[in-house]
Amino acid sequence: MHEAPDPYGSAAEAGRLLREQLGDHRVAVVLGSGWAGVARELGEVVGELATSDLPGAAAPTVPGHDGRLRSVRVSRADAREIRTLVVAGRSHLYEGHDAAAVVHLVRAAVLSGCSTVVLTNAAGSLRPEVGIGSAVVISDQLNLTGTDPMCGPPPPEGPSSRFTDLTNLYDRDLRARLLERRPDLPEGIYAGLRGGSFETPAEIRMLRTMGADLVGMSTVLESIAAHHLGARVAGISLVTNLAAGLQDSVDHEEVLAAGHAAAGPLTAVLRDLLDVLDPG
Repeated sequence: MHEAPDPYGSAAEAGRLLREQLGDHRVAVVLGSGWAGVARELGEVVGELATSDLPGAAAPTVPGHDGRLRSVRVSRADAREIRTLVVAGRSHLYEGHDAAAVVHLVRAAVLSGCSTVVLTNAAGSLRPEVGIGSAVVISDQLNLTGTDPMCGPPPPEGPSSRFTDLTNLYDRDLRARLLERRPDLPEGIYAGLRGGSFETPAEIRMLRTMGADLVGMSTVLESIAAHHLGARVAGISLVTNLAAGLQDSVDHEEVLAAGHAAAGPLTAVLRDLLDVLDPG
């Protein structure tokens, strides 16, 4: 298991290296399975770094996560340029990591200067009418992983205590701006589980009863860690499969294929989100 005895200090050190190697960024975008190519679709890649070169970071072991951080110049509709840090190589609990390792790159990005974090993921849909290829704006979450990034050593003095308020975890203003631009996008509640097995039909029925619209194996810990450090958080799920019981079977290759097929629409949604951020 990858452990960080001083997770905040390790993340701060990684953040300093990020700034030194790739420069300053306002926004970090964490990509879900199979979407490494989205970085080049967003804009000009002007710098690149392996995640494993950062202190405290682990190389990903999951197909579809290429383990690279890319500095991208994104041109907005208002002709302003926004430097964006694109993370294609997140870690997961099911790889044997602890919560601190899972959120390490997001913490490093925020501590390097990113004031907005956009989390994307591949998700199963619990709503048959929200089918494969749909982009869904995350409005809230259910953390069902059995852990939390606020466990462990106490955080340093800063914007929030260990007992951070999650009432506005997925920033309402960012969601409203994006939905004004893209009223066709549905909103949904994302349930994050530990994985790595997919859910059973009975578990999906349980999640529907709990109010979930989407299910996956990432995102929920990263959102808490970013929000705790003062960043605004937005979440976008790409539906890559219908949940167990709503289709005959689920496998990771199908998830990756669906992610690749919908990379263009996902890029368009991300561009719209970057367009509606406050200029600066």
